[in-house]
Amino acid sequence: MKRREAFLHTPFDLLAIFIVILTQWHMSRQFLAAAGRSLSARAALVTRWALAVFYALMAAAFALGFAFLASRLVRRFNLPANPAQIAGAVAQIWLFGTTAGYLAYRAVRFLAERFWGPTTFDPARRRLLNATGSALLAAPFAIVGYGMLIERLDFHVREVEIPVPNLPDGLDGLRLLHLSDIHLSAFLSEKDLARVIDTANELHPHLALVTGDLITAAGDPLETCLRQLARLRADAGILGCMGNHEDYAMVENLTEREGARLGIPFLRGRAQPLRFGGAVLNVAGVDYQRSGKDYLPGAERLVLPGAYNLLLSHNPDVFPVAVEKGYDLTLAGHTHGGQVTVEILHQPINAARFFTPFVYGLYRRGAAAEYVTRGIGTIGIPARIGAPPEIALLRLRKA
Repeated sequence: MKRREAFLHTPFDLLAIFIVILTQWHMSRQFLAAAGRSLSARAALVTRWALAVFYALMAAAFALGFAFLASRLVRRFNLPANPAQIAGAVAQIWLFGTTAGYLAYRAVRFLAERFWGPTTFDPARRRLLNATGSALLAAPFAIVGYGMLIERLDFHVREVEIPVPNLPDGLDGLRLLHLSDIHLSAFLSEKDLARVIDTANELHPHLALVTGDLITAAGDPLETCLRQLARLRADAGILGCMGNHEDYAMVENLTEREGARLGIPFLRGRAQPLRFGGAVLNVAGVDYQRSGKDYLPGAERLVLPGAYNLLLSHNPDVFPVAVEKGYDLTLAGHTHGGQVTVEILHQPINAARFFTPFVYGLYRRGAAAEYVTRGIGTIGIPARIGAPPEIALLRLRKA
């Protein structure tokens, strides 16, 4: 199927879902065993059915957390987008949060019994273990709460200098504003996006570039997002490309048409040369490049000899191919910088590392470079931890 990759994107997705199912099954068995010991047979049967209904509703809501499924259901049944996304987020928070907390609790209990022996007849140790377990069960929800309420809306400006060998004088010091993964939806309001646009305009870029995912799913306010993006002020205007969520929502043509009306050309397999002084910046754009397929077919025809060639591609994995085809700089998003990232031994660990080596920041391959931004919005669980949203300002410099 055309959109299959969105649901089970990688083996990591399969592993995560398997761990959640196995852990929830074990938790349910423990809960039902406790209910059977303390309740009558009739009450225990009612509890068993109530638990089955609860998990059926959770499974249905969990599926709504996957944008391509949510888009299909919203279109088919004419559902409102926001409640579907909220239901998906609640289910994912509950299932992943309880799974993480329960696994941490079981690990602590296992270690305690290994080092202390059975705690059944030691009231002090039992109280300590219970208090530790309660804290571990609550910790994932506290962390997600911080990521939702604080870091999700902590928009950062990140300025990056990109040294370029033999850069033409006209492009030396060129300021490129890079926005991506806006995801205007239930979890990013127009007011928040307006704040991003106002901050970006204070940077006085020469050119504004948008690398896709304006919304999350069908039914999200695409026109509102485009209207806010049209407020960007850059000397040479605004250019963009499509992301995978425009594809899932089936709004690529609408985005292109409304963008053009508002003065935002979306480059779909085409290029637009821009002159700065005596130099030419050739900006090419492609639609979302699906993983597992040949990247950038025909994109070499968009390369302009003698110009500095810049490629807009939502998927950062195209970088090695873009270099082979003659592009000097690639701008991408898609990964959200991991969205939830922890650092262990000075190494960032996040889910995105399981499916791409290009998660966040500046990458080099010879004289060519790629910048992958964390983007603005969120998908799935509406939280950012260790990967705050960013407004990227890239400055080209002679090496």
